[in-house]
Amino acid sequence: MSFDAIVVGARVAGSPTAMLLARHGHRVLLVDKATFPSDVLSTHLLHVPAMACLREWGLLDAVVATGAPPHERFTMDFGPFTIAGPPPAVDGVAHPYCVRRTRLDKILVDAARAAGAEVREGFAVDGLLRDDTGRVTGVTGPDGPVEAKLVIGADGLRSIVARETGAGTYHDTPSLTACYYAYYRGVSGPGAEIYQLGDRAVVVFPTNDGLACVFVACPIERFHEFRTDVEGHYLEAISRVPALAARVAAGERVERIRGTADVPNFFRESSGPGWALVGDAGYHKDPCMASGITDAFVCARLLADAVHAALSGDPDGERELDAAVAGYVRARDERFLPALRLTCQLASMEPPSPETAALFATIAASPAESTRFFGVLQGSTPIPSYFDPANIGRIMSGAS
Repeated sequence: MSFDAIVVGARVAGSPTAMLLARHGHRVLLVDKATFPSDVLSTHLLHVPAMACLREWGLLDAVVATGAPPHERFTMDFGPFTIAGPPPAVDGVAHPYCVRRTRLDKILVDAARAAGAEVREGFAVDGLLRDDTGRVTGVTGPDGPVEAKLVIGADGLRSIVARETGAGTYHDTPSLTACYYAYYRGVSGPGAEIYQLGDRAVVVFPTNDGLACVFVACPIERFHEFRTDVEGHYLEAISRVPALAARVAAGERVERIRGTADVPNFFRESSGPGWALVGDAGYHKDPCMASGITDAFVCARLLADAVHAALSGDPDGERELDAAVAGYVRARDERFLPALRLTCQLASMEPPSPETAALFATIAASPAESTRFFGVLQGSTPIPSYFDPANIGRIMSGAS
């Protein structure tokens, strides 16, 4: 059987892409080398725009039913000042959630299956099929060759689809931080807590089962030092926030500390004859803004809309399909390049300039401005417009 699309990777980019295409009536095969439920390294925060996507897709109730608590507010503590407040609502959805990937990914895979996609778990793609022109025409795996009009790589940073197509990167910045996290019982507060501590950042996200994800980042230059005593350095960073350290000491760590220093920042060439990339496979960045899942949802919708339009217009038109996928990449880059640049700026852990420090202090003093600022971090407020000189002037002048 030949498919309209094969989606390689069934997590937060691949399953929504497959689900949306299947809901449009296209023949979709969704494959993943993992089986579900299963875990994966992740900050696993769903910003409000991601929750709005879930509501649009009819999956909000299922995600809320996992028992993860709503984050009523964000707190960003810079030491001299603290920006705190709720993020702005999006399409009537008010709260972000931090959902364990063992829960979230299973919901998404099941939704793709329910939409009509064929799902093959435990399916490791080991290569791509090509015709005599070099066009990608399918994949090879444990079930042999499978053909499709389009192969979509949603298989993460080390994407086999990206590797097999030779997709290059651009707007590259190497890894800026190393990141470690663990889960604790008895530590959660009413929302997300972010502590900027110079050469360390500490983040707390309440999640499922009464647990909190406690996350520590250090500059990449300190990675080798940090890894000589991961637990010691991890707890030392937390000790710089005495109130949090007391909660952690009184709480219970229920899983091992996990970490990575493999967090490069880039766009990857994400379209070509018969193939496309979505999610971390095509756009990867430091987790300091915890926007990976939110961005994956947005990109899944952009790609699914483009592919559906092309297949609906001319189901056999290869040029139309390739042009549509190339258009998706342009739209993705235009939307997310400012976010990639801001991410690299924050992940550098460089102290803010006096002007930036004064701006943040002014934002911190205004509850309304704090909410607008969190709109930038969650992706619902355009970064260029917020940091436009005229808007900065409005903030600094105290205008509403």
